[in-house]
Amino acid sequence: MSAKPAVLALVAALACGVAHSQAPPPYDVTPQLVAAAQKEGKVVWYSATDVQVAEKLARAFEAKYPGVKVQVERSGAERIFQRINQEYGSKIYNADVVETSDAVHFVYFKKQGWLQPAVPSDVAKFWPSAYKDPDGQFAAYRAHLSVIAYNSKLVSKDQAPKSHADLLDPKWAGKIVKAHPGYSGTIMTGTQALSQTSLGWKYFEQLGKQKIMQVQSSTEPPKKLAAGERPIMADGNEYNVFLLRESGVPIEPVYAPEGTPLVVGNAAILKNAPDPNAAKLFYHFMFTREAQQLNSDVGGLRSFHPEVKEKAGRVPLSQIKLLNSDPTKLDAEAIKKKYEEYFGT
Repeated sequence: MSAKPAVLALVAALACGVAHSQAPPPYDVTPQLVAAAQKEGKVVWYSATDVQVAEKLARAFEAKYPGVKVQVERSGAERIFQRINQEYGSKIYNADVVETSDAVHFVYFKKQGWLQPAVPSDVAKFWPSAYKDPDGQFAAYRAHLSVIAYNSKLVSKDQAPKSHADLLDPKWAGKIVKAHPGYSGTIMTGTQALSQTSLGWKYFEQLGKQKIMQVQSSTEPPKKLAAGERPIMADGNEYNVFLLRESGVPIEPVYAPEGTPLVVGNAAILKNAPDPNAAKLFYHFMFTREAQQLNSDVGGLRSFHPEVKEKAGRVPLSQIKLLNSDPTKLDAEAIKKKYEEYFGT
């Protein structure tokens, strides 16, 4: 799972800082842009969003702009990071738009000069400054939480864990599923955030003794709960929990008093995009109210678009203690090393 050279380069890049330039003016969709995109005929999107959600967004775009196909290349955030590094290092340019759940990736991509500045009109109008690059090179396409959850058919509400500390109870040994920070940007971000609370790395050391079922992507633990393979998940995507619960699966999220990690998923157009006009059209679509509402309704994702309405039954962010993470201070290699020491993988 390691991308050690890339991660070391990332740490060096962050240590040097990122030079600032002026953001381009906001852009909207024009008939000329649509025609140019249709001439190219496709857009290649590297995405860390759950494949079903990403594919539905792609189909919505294709319905809105006939003649432009979206090729979804879905993988874990860290795998996408490795892939972009390998491709750009070899001067191979396959992707048009990239999106991952690890904010530090975009600081690195920007430093490398691999991003094409572009500011969709809705980003300029609605997005808080904290969730968009000041130079217009990327913006927060989505946000979600990494939550504890349980299968309510296998564990009653009164017996279910209420906090991260509760997961260390011996009764949960051999009953917990967990995703991996070496594969998932969500879990990388969440691991950093939790390690900086009063729980510290001692929490992960103890959790590693609980005979954890280790999976890769943060999309997997909720699915293991749904299948009844484990009754408890230590971390994983809130949006998959929403999707499963709303389809009738007995799965419930837990918002721990110690805090729940907030994970921001940025998106950007790549500088050497083979389909630059289709990339610009698709990137604009990603931030529209239409696309953001689809992400919320279909994907259970959180949005920074103020016109997006949350489904009934979902706990609003204002009622959850959130744990934020600073991407410029994230040392991925150190986190993976500690994690492997405690979890043996």
